[in-house]
Amino acid sequence: MDAEILLWIQENIRNDVLTPVMKWITSLGNKGIVWIIIGMIFLCIPKFRKAGPGIALALLGSLLLNNLFLKNAVGRIRPYEVIDGLELLVHKAVDASFPSGHSACSFASATVIFLLLPKKYGIPALILAALISFSRLYVGIHYPTDVLFGILDGICLGVGAVFLLKKFGNKLPWLREEEATQED
Repeated sequence: MDAEILLWIQENIRNDVLTPVMKWITSLGNKGIVWIIIGMIFLCIPKFRKAGPGIALALLGSLLLNNLFLKNAVGRIRPYEVIDGLELLVHKAVDASFPSGHSACSFASATVIFLLLPKKYGIPALILAALISFSRLYVGIHYPTDVLFGILDGICLGVGAVFLLKKFGNKLPWLREEEATQED
């Protein structure tokens, strides 16, 4: 079924206008850079400061669980290597396919933003995470199940990061100051 979905996307959704947009969107997720930048920006804004370490925790969790453990443990071959007729639109990957690291780190970070900040920031973050995740299918570098697992895994990592931040975040001086100023 994974192969059928990817070939359907290639045949029915890919087009000359959307392809450069999807390539750009997928590049936003490379190495989690867009989420790292967003987290650093949040660290500079006092009322959003708690989201910065939350994003960092979520990204660290995704790196350890997905990129260092699961990809090596599962070792799934990329779809463009085994699906006849599937055209890859980006450079070949050097690591395994399962799970989608782009999807996992995007949803981990977006979940942190959604849970810690007003919804006017959380909803766009989730939309960006969804676009990055879909772009991985569009460009042909991941199976749908890679992306689905990455999304679910990322949400769990984001929830876990928020839990840890709420439980232990008061030990970080810059976060204690934020809480004190919000009460005034």
